[in-house]
Amino acid sequence: MNIDRFNEVVEAQIKRSTDVLCNKAKEYATEDRLHNFKVAAELQGCSAKQALAGMMAKHTVSVYDLCMSDKLTSIDMWEEKITDHINYLLLLRAVVEEEDFVTEMLMADDKKYMHNVEWK
Repeated sequence: MNIDRFNEVVEAQIKRSTDVLCNKAKEYATEDRLHNFKVAAELQGCSAKQALAGMMAKHTVSVYDLCMSDKLTSIDMWEEKITDHINYLLLLRAVVEEEDFVTEMLMADDKKYMHNVEWK
C-alpha cells in the first residue's frame, strides 16, 4: 500500500471513530461520558478501568475471531469491529486520564492536610 492510500485509510478511520463516539454521546442522558463504566465498576466491585477492560474483551475477541477466520468478511464488518475496538481504547485513555487526575487531587489534598497537622 502506498503512502497516500495508507494516509487515506487512517484519516477515514479516525473520522469514523470520532463520528461514532460523538453519535454515541447523544444516546446517553448523562453528561459523564464514562458513566457506564463507573456504574459497571460499582456493580462488579472493581475499578472503572477494569469494568471497561471486561467490556472491551468482547470487542477484542470479535476482532481476533475475524483475523483467525478463513471466511471472507465484508469491509463494512471490518470497519465496525475495528472502530469499536479503537473507540474502547480511546475510552480507556479517558478513564486512565480521569483516574490520574483524581489521584493527583487526592495527593494534593493529603499534602495540604499533612502540612496543616500539628505534630505533638
